[in-house]
Amino acid sequence: MAMSRTVSGYVVKIARRLGDSPRVRGCMNETNCPDVFELSTGDFAVIGEDMTDRLRGQLPDDAGVGPGEHVVVVPRDVLVRARRDIPKA
Repeated sequence: MAMSRTVSGYVVKIARRLGDSPRVRGCMNETNCPDVFELSTGDFAVIGEDMTDRLRGQLPDDAGVGPGEHVVVVPRDVLVRARRDIPKA
């Protein structure tokens, strides 16, 4: 069952990487490299640059960043490469 929020006591684990590894994408030290993962809950996790402070004021009126949330930027090529592994439903 997919869950949109972490529930106390519920174990969330990384199930798999989506797209190519940082090494395949040319990030040789495997740190400071954006990445996309599918979680055991069916949700997704991303590693990217926290741009919350720079982009918060540009969000549409019907979007907001809540406590514990961040606007994370992932380079286009990372998401395009991950697209093939993202489930259609």
